[in-house]
Amino acid sequence: VDLYASRRKVLKGGLALAATTFFASPLALAGRGGKKGPNKTVGQDKKNGLVAFDPVKIDDVIADTKVPMVSPDYEYQVIIPWGQSLDSSITPSYDGDPGTRPTADQQANQIGIGHDGMWFFPKDDRSDNGVLAINHEFGRNTHVTGKGFPESLEDVRLSQHAHGVAVAELVKSGGKWQLVDGSPLNRRVHVNTDVEFSGPVANSELIDAARGGFRGTVNNCSNGYTPWGTYLTCEENFNGYFGATGDWDVTEARARYGFSDTGFGYGWHVFDERFDMASDVYPNEENRFGWVVEVDPMNPASPPVKRTALGRFKHEGVALTVGRGGRVVCYMGDDQRFDYIYKFVSDSNWKSMRARGMSPLDHGKLYVARFNEDGTGDWLELTIDNPALAAKFSSQEEVLVYARIAADILGATPMDRPEWTTVAPNGDVYCTLT
Repeated sequence: VDLYASRRKVLKGGLALAATTFFASPLALAGRGGKKGPNKTVGQDKKNGLVAFDPVKIDDVIADTKVPMVSPDYEYQVIIPWGQSLDSSITPSYDGDPGTRPTADQQANQIGIGHDGMWFFPKDDRSDNGVLAINHEFGRNTHVTGKGFPESLEDVRLSQHAHGVAVAELVKSGGKWQLVDGSPLNRRVHVNTDVEFSGPVANSELIDAARGGFRGTVNNCSNGYTPWGTYLTCEENFNGYFGATGDWDVTEARARYGFSDTGFGYGWHVFDERFDMASDVYPNEENRFGWVVEVDPMNPASPPVKRTALGRFKHEGVALTVGRGGRVVCYMGDDQRFDYIYKFVSDSNWKSMRARGMSPLDHGKLYVARFNEDGTGDWLELTIDNPALAAKFSSQEEVLVYARIAADILGATPMDRPEWTTVAPNGDVYCTLT
């Protein structure tokens, strides 16, 4: 990680990459010439190496906040707004009328709210047809239910089903993108969707594995994608959906991960015991969140899988690249003030591992970053084989479930809210600190 990269150096690389439409994956663009945009070709400032475009006046943005303000070099189109049905033969679309709301069952078959990280997976290497996997990070009660606080389990279910992930087939026709209504690839993944756990924590009592019934993903912020064609959705501020209706055990781990008796005010815990830390009906439910979750966009029957080898924290996103020997390397930020930057390296070549029926995301080493005053840095492995961690934890499962505490012990460098990470074509790694 280049700690001393100048702002201009970063802009030269970052803006050039940003000029590429997100609807064209690297595989889809390989060997294909670029096409001109709707108004004119977006060129580069030869003197400074920056992308050239007509600026948007801030006064215009302030004057009209109802619609996006973009440079005339670009155009935008609304494709999948909150409430659009994935299959109108089953569920109608919600038209956004503030006087009404969808039912919880309807929302489970509609586009969610709070669009965030996304990735487009072309079908048959086509650039005009494919599947968009998109995160639905959050939606306030007042927005989703029209109420400041839930009044029933139905209200809670509506809120829960507005969160998660949507997988939607899109096609471009007549220069416009549109949802393929009723596509067999369309699906929602939400807080009550059946999921699986894999990796070192899969059978652990720390997630109450013996109880089974793993369900849900929430606060899906940034994302990633794999060279084998799957989507990685990242659970960030999961703590805010838990609360307590009475006395609860404020453990070191719960405090370190930011749990409280009121959470973020969603009130799920009042009507859904899964999220009530004062209840003993669902022990360790909070440990089932805070993971990177793999979704196969081309196989709607496949359950989402939580990859526990990548550690449990407030995942902003995961930038996956292929490193030496064909190993996959994942760079991740823990998005909270004074938390850390992590990386995961698979044990061996990802193609070889998959050929042997192994997920490259289940077998490998997790590291946390320490930056030194002289501009160098070290990757510190989070392993039970380290005596400092063995003195605190009894197993590698504990190290991964309580990765934040393990990183504290190793002396990782606190950062200013590590968010999106990316790997440049030359191998440089960037992380946005907000």
